Amino acid sequence: MNNPTHVAIIMDGNGRWAKKRMMPRTFGHKKGSENLRKLSFYIFDQGVKVLSAFCFSTENFKRPQEEVDFLMNLFVEKFYQEFEEYKKKNIKVVFSGRRENLRSDVLDAMDKITEETKDNDRAILNLCLNYGGQYEVIDAMKKVISSGQNIDCLTPEEFMHFFYQDLPPIDFLIRTSGENRLSNFMLYQASYAEIYFPEVHFPDFDEKEFDKALDIYHKRDRRFGSIKEK
Repeated sequence: MNNPTHVAIIMDGNGRWAKKRMMPRTFGHKKGSENLRKLSFYIFDQGVKVLSAFCFSTENFKRPQEEVDFLMNLFVEKFYQEFEEYKKKNIKVVFSGRRENLRSDVLDAMDKITEETKDNDRAILNLCLNYGGQYEVIDAMKKVISSGQNIDCLTPEEFMHFFYQDLPPIDFLIRTSGENRLSNFMLYQASYAEIYFPEVHFPDFDEKEFDKALDIYHKRDRRFGSIKEK
């Protein structure tokens, strides 16, 4: 059985995970970030070539300033702490999203890990930060226009080359915590993705939970609009 090439995860439920333990939401975000690091290496060990993780949406700036500041500080801390490990494991780290509204220290950390891992070719970790799927389509269209591309001849496959990162379509999209919606995440890339909504909150979405998700993926019949004879 072939594992998916591109897995995407909406890492939902960090705050609720913390609340169940009578802890602040920030504690849940910290545990979620720790889980992403551990889980990403396991996912790549299963042969997955691209992992896209929804870290912070454009709408998340509407959250209380204290929580936003904590998350920005956490991003800087984790980027500097972990980029050496991704570099050693030959994993390329890229970012999807708008740079505007992000603090300069966050951008500096993003640029450093991008530069330090740009030549790695084992797998790609795509961190979606200040990301919105509708904004990505708008920004991609602006790139198309500025490039001089003949829009009348533009194909869906060619259009994807203008997105924040030039990545293959998503094969398997997972949203933890039982919420059954995409929340504006990689809408175009997920057009034919298999989607899975486990009840478990992201800090508890460990290797066993991912194995369970893979088993469900392998039982799906991916038709891409065609009819397969039994």
